[in-house]
Amino acid sequence: MKTYHFIGIKGTGMSALAQILHDSGEMVQGSDVEKTFFTEEALREKQIPIYPFSETNIKDDYIVIAGNAFPDDHIEIQAAKKRGTTYYRYHEFLGEWLKKYTSIAVTGSHGKTSTTGLLSHVLNQAYPISYLIGDGTGRGHSESKYFIFEACEYRRHFLSYEPDYAIMTNIDFDHPDYFSSINDVFDAFQEMADRVKKGIIACGDDEQLQKIQAKVPVVYYGLSASNDFQAQNITENEEGTTFDVFVRNTFYDTFTIPMFGKHHILNALAVIAMCHYEGIPADVMKEISTFKGVKRRFTEKRIGDQILIDDYAHHPKEITATIDSARRKYPDKEIVAIFQPHTFTRTKTFLTEFAESLSLADHAYLCDIFGSARENSGQMTIEQLVELVEGSSLLDISETAILKQYHESVLIFMGAGDIQKFQQAYEKTTVQCN
Repeated sequence: MKTYHFIGIKGTGMSALAQILHDSGEMVQGSDVEKTFFTEEALREKQIPIYPFSETNIKDDYIVIAGNAFPDDHIEIQAAKKRGTTYYRYHEFLGEWLKKYTSIAVTGSHGKTSTTGLLSHVLNQAYPISYLIGDGTGRGHSESKYFIFEACEYRRHFLSYEPDYAIMTNIDFDHPDYFSSINDVFDAFQEMADRVKKGIIACGDDEQLQKIQAKVPVVYYGLSASNDFQAQNITENEEGTTFDVFVRNTFYDTFTIPMFGKHHILNALAVIAMCHYEGIPADVMKEISTFKGVKRRFTEKRIGDQILIDDYAHHPKEITATIDSARRKYPDKEIVAIFQPHTFTRTKTFLTEFAESLSLADHAYLCDIFGSARENSGQMTIEQLVELVEGSSLLDISETAILKQYHESVLIFMGAGDIQKFQQAYEKTTVQCN
């Protein structure tokens, strides 16, 4: 039996893919830095070995899969190439693996992970499936009917895939270290649309997605009346959001989701449209009401009289959506945003937009910019953002106890870097006081 070795196995996509191969009966191991990541727990539970980076990890007969964050001069990538070991980048291997199944790609500038998780949850009620979610969760099944996976647009990696279906949630300008403009992003999604084999489920409320040209049928969903699948009669209560779904202006059924905010309704509509297209009954779709969410997407816990929320939001529109969800769920509480920007280029490009979105909170605290593996320094400083957000403060990890002053409030820790360490530091200060 071949051994699959993952370079950077703690990455969210890499961790999920490693779990899929493991569940499918393959021998899997990997390497990474010794720093602890939230993806590690699932790997440890499945007893997948994780080693420190070393060229001695690479053997001639291994199949090596490298995470996209690592450059070609990485010590293990160099060792694999020197030995002539079978070698793939993450997106290249995934593109080959998904050909075994009826594949459903979930892509978009925002909402990929939540939508992938929701679709996987629903289909898992009816069929044996495999899925790869961008929160580090992956599952394989030898008799899978569907393979559901998150397809990232960064550096056009999703062009390695030829899925049967694609859900497209939105097109927005992000990853300014790679994309030059919204038109550049659109062109990438248009290329992706050209690679889909059976059908596209797209958000018709999104101006850019309305312009997509495809050789396969395109089914649109959204809140506006022109969509094939439309949500109407939306109501909210303490349990979540209920809405009626109309299919081409004809009432179909009523659904409830345990989430709040327009973006969650749209994600649910995407899943309902996809399932309807595949002939899955409405009673199976109604399992969206039991969805527990994905990691680092509005993940809540109560500490004393405060609600703490961990969220991956790292783009101004995502911050706006997350704060809106908190306001809808907790209308009588103050909202405190604790935000760590992710990458210098993104912070610089969207500086004004970040300030506007953070200003929607009642109070805002900012943490130093988190540089990525591709970009660990820059001209940008966090103080430039602090100056634009009225009443905001710079938060040092040693001073998180200042957040205790917000009684009966919601504290949202947001970012794609290591913002969790600020929440963990704060939780330790609350334990010490109890």
